[in-house]
Amino acid sequence: MEEIIKVDNLTKDYGHGRGVFDVSLTVFKGEVFGFLGPNGAGKSTTIRHIMGFSKPQKGNTYVFGEESFKNYYKILDNVGYLPGEIALPEGLTGWEFIKMMGHLRGAKSDERLNYLLKKFDFNPSMQTKQMSLGDKRKLAIVTAFMNDPDVLILDEPTSGLDPVMQQVFIDFIKEEKKRNKTIFLSSHIFNEVEDTCDRIAIIKDGVIVSLFETKKIKHNENKRYELIFDKKVDFNNFIKTFPIKRDDDKSKEIKKIAITSVNEKKLTCVVAVNDKQINELIKAVNKFKIKDFFEIKYTLEDYFMHFYKEDKNFGGEF
Repeated sequence: MEEIIKVDNLTKDYGHGRGVFDVSLTVFKGEVFGFLGPNGAGKSTTIRHIMGFSKPQKGNTYVFGEESFKNYYKILDNVGYLPGEIALPEGLTGWEFIKMMGHLRGAKSDERLNYLLKKFDFNPSMQTKQMSLGDKRKLAIVTAFMNDPDVLILDEPTSGLDPVMQQVFIDFIKEEKKRNKTIFLSSHIFNEVEDTCDRIAIIKDGVIVSLFETKKIKHNENKRYELIFDKKVDFNNFIKTFPIKRDDDKSKEIKKIAITSVNEKKLTCVVAVNDKQINELIKAVNKFKIKDFFEIKYTLEDYFMHFYKEDKNFGGEF
């Protein structure tokens, strides 16, 4: 596979634990790569280095095989960049800003521009200083994509957009993926990343703590089921059947069926089980009278919170 973006042991230490530390990742041609973390985790710092805006203290970043900081002028012509913080010059209308950016980025046709304006329902006639945050974000999206670049580097791209426009943007990214665009998507919005990305890296305190294929979230072998009992006697007898997995148990694999939580008032419990043991669980459940039995879907947010919560009784590395 062709490497388009490469981050190789990137370090930028701003002091007091801020920055990025030995970050490494590779994005391949035609891939949508998600970079997931809360504000301040190091996402924007990594992107600034990929774009060549900042010089690493250690390591390097590359786009199209070119070292970013030394060759940023070679990169920009075929990269659409959407910054997290939108700063537009005052005294210009949206049209004037589009014309200026079109000249700088080599916009290829009005057809592409008109498509984007219609797609994002944006009228660029007003002054930039009068625009809402959402309109400023739409203007930034239009100018980032209007030259139809092969690589898209997006930092919190839907920040400031309403839910309808967020979904429009997600659908747009899926369209660009079908056109074999390479997309680096930095975000803290779970559905945005899960719906669009092929692989995801989670960054915490400037360090990548996990890198995995998105499909492994959707097809995780470790499952959770909630059981709702009809009578307390059945509830009490069932929870004696399997061990309770303690909150301080940090094992990363479900090797045995285990109860992870109980609610005596509601007569419910949650059971963790590997796919290979589901028949064993069903046999055990059939011995008791229950009202309901259903799977609790494991999501990207569940996995992400594994790294940000002390309660690690379910989840782990893929």
